[in-house]
Amino acid sequence: MAQKFQVLWADDEIDLLKPHILFLTEKGCVITTVNSGLDAIEEVESKNFDVVFLDEMMPGMTGLETLQHIKQIKPQIPVVMITKSEEEHLMDEAIGGKIADYLIKPLNPNQIWLSVKKIVQNKQLIDSKTAQNYQQEFRLLSQALDEANSAQEWSDVYRRLTFWEMEIDRTENKSMLEVLESQKTEANASFAKFIKANYLGWLSQPSQETPLLSHQVMKEKVFPVLKTKSPLFFIVIDNLRLDQWEEIEPLLTPYFQIKEKSSYYSILPTTTSYARNALFSGMMPLEMSKRYPRLWEDEDSEEGKNKNEEDWIKINLDRNLLRSKFSYHKILQMQEGKAILDQFHTLLQQEFNVLVYNFVDMVSHARTDMKMIRELAPDESAYRSLTKSWFEHSSLFELMKKIQQVGAEVILTTDHGTKRVNRPYKILGDKQVTTNLRYKQGKNLNFESGKVFELKRPEDALLPKLNVSSSFVFAVEDYFFAYPNNYNYYVSHYKDTFQHGGISLEEMIIPIVHLRSKT
Repeated sequence: MAQKFQVLWADDEIDLLKPHILFLTEKGCVITTVNSGLDAIEEVESKNFDVVFLDEMMPGMTGLETLQHIKQIKPQIPVVMITKSEEEHLMDEAIGGKIADYLIKPLNPNQIWLSVKKIVQNKQLIDSKTAQNYQQEFRLLSQALDEANSAQEWSDVYRRLTFWEMEIDRTENKSMLEVLESQKTEANASFAKFIKANYLGWLSQPSQETPLLSHQVMKEKVFPVLKTKSPLFFIVIDNLRLDQWEEIEPLLTPYFQIKEKSSYYSILPTTTSYARNALFSGMMPLEMSKRYPRLWEDEDSEEGKNKNEEDWIKINLDRNLLRSKFSYHKILQMQEGKAILDQFHTLLQQEFNVLVYNFVDMVSHARTDMKMIRELAPDESAYRSLTKSWFEHSSLFELMKKIQQVGAEVILTTDHGTKRVNRPYKILGDKQVTTNLRYKQGKNLNFESGKVFELKRPEDALLPKLNVSSSFVFAVEDYFFAYPNNYNYYVSHYKDTFQHGGISLEEMIIPIVHLRSKT
């Protein structure tokens, strides 16, 4: 049996609307009619309705006044305002009262039915259309996966997969999500083969096919804007993936226009100590360690591997003959973010402000170690939602609003993404082997060949090594390294966690966005 929609219609000339009421009844609506705002309020108090139609020009209590009372009683009920007037202030007040739709007399029966259908069946229709559209796109995406043979083509594939993942995630039953996850798994397997075949060539023999890499980002994307606009804010959100950016982008679009949205490839290992140092210095790790040994921290260093970021930025500016006054701030805690807001006027005196926000990175680590955080973000969808919730209530969002108000520009990016890992991969090594779960560096690494990318000569990837016989090995797809000793503990503790350091679409292809104030 078709669903019956309960509709309340309040109009002091309701008798004149009988043809419209009959039309809606034939379409499956059950119409309750009243002649005043007071009667409408009484009906809403005693019954449940799918939609309420309110005439604005009723005698006594107006439609807008009735709307306010109805929203106090049942805030979620959809209300459609109907009026003869096209005066803008009435529309503004109605919209401010959180109406679902706004219709202007004379009314057309199909117009009214469309309004009902849009309100009560909107999600159902969108869900059905989304599933249908993805089914059509599935074949095209599969073909694109088979044919992807360049960094740009892989960026496009990843962007399309992310789009559909988020579209399907917004549907009610998510019926196609399992199919999409399978397609993403296939994509990551092919992407790993692509990286194995091409990564070293990008570094040894750069060409037009070589993507923008971490150490080239500031020179290619940031410094050209710095030369033309002042002040410029360069904001790095550690661990921000493409899907997480897409989640927070709608929060920023009321304030900024997106001048450019693109992506770049994180270098290997996709970790803060390598990728972000390369981002800020404009150099690959091997050059950094050779030219500036005082600043470079090796894997076995007890010091923080990112304690010299401000020095690397200064070196990069000097290398590019830029004498810009700049500030550098790393925000790890809430009070540090508030301090930035308090000194905003000081930041405006600088030509270049670099800010690093570590919240997303901290969430990924906390999710591994804390059961409560894992329960808050049990899957990719919840992980995105948690990121959005943080951003919406963060000091960073408040900073962005301040930047918009003064008409400054922002380049926002990250240093690498994260991968949700599920499959353990056994590896053996001595006590000096690095602890990261997605890559290992050390001597005498023993592992089953196949689902890894091995670098016997780290210098081929422009990476320093701890000693003469050190090598690197990177996990691919959703694998993570586990030692045979304490194997079961490792697997139970780290399975279904978000890690970085290895090779995947999520870790390597990361967003960079140029935002210009709408002021």
